Amino acid sequence: MKNSVALVTELIAPTVAALELQLWGVEHLQQGKMSLLRIYIESDEGITIENCEKVSRQVSAIFDVEDPIAGEYTLEVSSPGIDRPLFTTEQFKQYEGSEVNLRMQSPVEGRRKFKGKIVKVAGDVISLLVDGTEYDIVQSDVEKATIVF
Repeated sequence: MKNSVALVTELIAPTVAALELQLWGVEHLQQGKMSLLRIYIESDEGITIENCEKVSRQVSAIFDVEDPIAGEYTLEVSSPGIDRPLFTTEQFKQYEGSEVNLRMQSPVEGRRKFKGKIVKVAGDVISLLVDGTEYDIVQSDVEKATIVF
């Protein structure tokens, strides 16, 4: 069975594309009984409030039918912003040479948090230079990653 993020991504990607926008990523954050579903959208022209409203309306209509999230949740549609989160290996590759904050799902060499420069991306392995030491990190093991602005 797919997790909620994979299911939501699959459900909404065609709709976001039909609005001539790019689906940057999806986060589902549990907050007690409630949860927050955050959808990041991107465009070469930048993101406007109107873009967010359109996506929110369309996604809400899909969710009324498909109901992919159990329980109560808040839907938020947003631009990735300057300190953008990274979700895919393609996004990591796009930001090679940039500094990034990473939090791992499980420790790598005894650490879960890293702040370093993306040296290169090969397949699903991200080489990260942290204080003179290079770490090879598997993208699927990354819990959260954001660009350091």
